[in-house]
Order: sequence, then structure tokens, then C-alpha cells
Amino acid sequence: MLVRRFVFGSFVYDVGRNALTSEGAPLPLGHRGLAILHALLKTNGRIVTKAELMDAAWPGVVVEESNLSVQIANLRKSLGSTKEGTDWIATVPRVGYRFSQPVVMEDQNAVTAGAREPRQAGRKPSIAVLPFSNQIGDPEQEYFADGITENIIGALSRFRWFSVVTRHSSFRFKGAAIDIKEIAHQLDVGYLLTGSVRKSGPQIRVSAQLSDAQTGHQLWADRYDVQLGDVFGIQDQIAEQVAGAIEPELLKSESDIAARRRHASDADSTDLVYQGAWFFHKITRAAHVRARELFRKAREIDPDLPEANLWLARVNAGLVAYGWSDDPESDRAEALDAALSAVQLDEKNPYAHYALAIASTYAGLFDQAVRAAEKALELSPSFALGYLVLGLARLCAGSASQAIKPLEQGLQLNPFDPQNFIWLNTLALAQLLADKADSAQETVLKSLKVRPQLRSTLETLACCYVQLGNVNAARECVAQIQGLERPAYDIFDLLRHHNPGWANALRVLLAQAGMKDPKA
Repeated sequence: MLVRRFVFGSFVYDVGRNALTSEGAPLPLGHRGLAILHALLKTNGRIVTKAELMDAAWPGVVVEESNLSVQIANLRKSLGSTKEGTDWIATVPRVGYRFSQPVVMEDQNAVTAGAREPRQAGRKPSIAVLPFSNQIGDPEQEYFADGITENIIGALSRFRWFSVVTRHSSFRFKGAAIDIKEIAHQLDVGYLLTGSVRKSGPQIRVSAQLSDAQTGHQLWADRYDVQLGDVFGIQDQIAEQVAGAIEPELLKSESDIAARRRHASDADSTDLVYQGAWFFHKITRAAHVRARELFRKAREIDPDLPEANLWLARVNAGLVAYGWSDDPESDRAEALDAALSAVQLDEKNPYAHYALAIASTYAGLFDQAVRAAEKALELSPSFALGYLVLGLARLCAGSASQAIKPLEQGLQLNPFDPQNFIWLNTLALAQLLADKADSAQETVLKSLKVRPQLRSTLETLACCYVQLGNVNAARECVAQIQGLERPAYDIFDLLRHHNPGWANALRVLLAQAGMKDPKA
């Protein structure tokens, strides 16, 4: 039986929603407390060791035993006493704990074949990677397609905000006809990744598709052509590219789902984070402010939720970067505090280290930012944002040439991020300051295709034109700039402030383009 709910006394723990209610009213338990409760309930009264409970609540993280004691105490306080006046959770001295009262386990999936309960607030997103089909034509090459599948599973598993079905479970469907909804129902996941491997002469083509398992709709698809060579190198390269492209699509999908629930009264801390992410990617001042409100609320409900902390750090850094902050000093401080908390709560989460990197960059702590970005990439080599913030930090620290490669790699891994117009402009500036004006012009024109009226991008283009000797085109850029409002804080003010030599060089180029009183 696939257990979906545990019922005890007046309480119901819903596995799918990861939520505990009492007589229909939600109880505000943090995600660690719920993880411990789930671990106790599913053993049906058997003893659960302290080590097992700590693994359930802090997977992959070494913590003191006192943390478990605190969570157990909070659980007991929330549950209160039974009608007989005893605790729901019994202590087994020197061993662990057990759930002391009868529990009814209910199967909510006894519905029509292939149907699946809709995703609801609080449920951690999940994905299964089905074995890529071998269409090379040689059965002895089966290992190549399997290797790509396994590497993608490993790469996706490094992103800790969603779960990935193990190889053992997903490979049960190797060679089977693909029914998206039925397979997803059996694996109990929200998304499926499928694909194929073909060979044409000296070239390998890998195709991949990401589908929403509930609707069967395709969310993303792409193909990758590589030359035959080092087999393991090819597998790693493709896995990195696929994982880097899929992860932002999953975040977008989950944010859209949460956004449709934004008027729901039972939103928990995780759901609030997804709602905030939806607003965050609108990239307006009002949307960023609203996102921060939601992240702050999520953090109040569950201070131990890493995602609430890291997103709060990200949005504060964004408010400062775009010149939308009413109090930059305070916002930088809150960003750093939240980012450090995220890292302490989940040191294996690449997003937490990214949050620390971006917050440190806008606090002027470039060495710390570089280290945090490098750590994010150690944890997840396919993490596009890790490469992008590494490039930004290196550029602001005065290393334009060393900033180019990570910025290019980040943009290649995630070419459709809604904030790429900023990262493209960052790359263009790095190229310009590294005496690569031709490349810089090509890059900045890509940025303008996304945001044609962004003042800082037009300034970069004007500098490129002057550097390349096209002063007339530079003056046309300046004419467009004159009609645009100058923000209180430009995203590259930080670069100019810490690199006065570069600031002067850019000011000279803009003056040659005809800009009056170019910003220092």
C-alpha cells in the first residue's frame, strides 16, 4: 500500500502536502519537525534510532544531537498530550524514539489507474529520469545511453530543493512503452525526463524532453550534438548541459503552480518560497518587494528552512543591484545574514553558496564571493548561476580576463534565464575591459534584444562603438540614453567604485561618444 496519510487522534499528516493538521486546521511545524514526525509514523510504533531521525531531518549534514532534542521537544509541544495524558512520542533511553500511539495509514491513491493527486502546497518537487533509449543501432552501445542517464540523475541530485528518483527505480522502465502519467503515478513524481541517443557518422545526437507528469505537457526539449571522442567526457558534458537547462525549468514550473495558489489560506513556508520566486523573476521593483515580503514570512514560519533564507538573500541583493533599495546598507546586511544562515542550515546546497556569493559581491567582499561561488560549483558543476556569479565577482575584483570564461559557461548552461540581459551586459563589460571590443559588441547586442531600453547596456554599447572607431553609432546610443532616467544606483556602480582605473576609462569613452557628465 502506498501510504498517503497518517491519522492519529485528531491529527492528520498528509505525505503529499507534507503538512500536519488538527481537526482540519494546519499546525505550523517546520520542515525538519515534519521530517522527524514522518520518520516516526511510517515505522508503525517501532523504535527509530537517533541517527535515523537525524538523517531524515538533516540529510547529508553533520549536526549535534542537541538539535534533534530541540525538534522532538517542539513536536511534543505542538502535539500536546493524548487523552490518557501521555506523550505521543516516547523516548527510548540511549537509543532513540518511537511513536507510542496507534496510527491509521490511509492509501489515497486508490483511484482510477493512471490518475494522480494534484501537486499541493508544501510538497517537495520530484523528477524521474527514465533510461535514454539507444537508437545507435548497436546493442553493444547500450552502455553509452545508460551512462548518460546515470550521469544526469547524479547531476540533478546535487540540486537539493527537489528530489530525484534513484537509478534503481527509474531503470525498472527500461525498454518499456512510455506512458507519462502512468509511470509518474507508479514512481509518485511530478516530472519525467525522457530522451534518446542517435549516431550519425562521427557525431552523436542526444535529445531530451521534460514533461509535467500530471498534464503530460512538454515543458522543455532540446538536443545536443557532440563529436565522438572520449566516451566518459561526452557523457559528463551532456549530463551537465541537460541538468543545467532542466533545473531552471523546474523552478519556473513550481513557481507558476505556487503563484496560482497565492490566495490560498493554507500556504506553508515552502509554498511561500515558490510564490516569492514567481514574483522575483518578474524583475520589477514592486515584484521584488513583494517577493521579499513572502520570503520574510516564510522565514518567520520556519527559520530553519534553507530556501527561505537563501531566497531572502537573493532578493535583497537584487534590490540593491537594480537600484530599487530604499536602504542599501540595511538590505546588504540582511542579505549577508540570510545567506550565511542558509549555508549553515544546508552546507551542501549550491543555491545557499550562490546566495552567499551574490550577497558578498554587493557588500564588496569579493574574495568571499569568489570562494562561495567556487564552492557552489564544487557541489554542482552544472549550476549556471554559480558560474555567472563567479564571473561577476572576479570582474568586480579587477580580473576582467578571468571573468569571461565562467560568464560564458553560465550563459551557455542556462540561455533563457529572465535575468540574462544583466549577465550578458556583465560579460560584455568583461570583454570590453579585456580589450575584446568585437566580442563585447556582439554580446551586448544580444542583451539589447531582451531589454532594448536599459541604460547601462546602451552605455556599454556606446563604449564598444567608440573603441571600434564607430563614433557615429556611439552618438546614436547616447541620444537614446539621454531620454532614459538615470537610476539611483546602477548595477555596475560597484564595479566602478572598486576599480577607479576602469571607471575613468569608461568615462572617457562615454565622453567621446558625446555624453555630457558621464557617471564616474
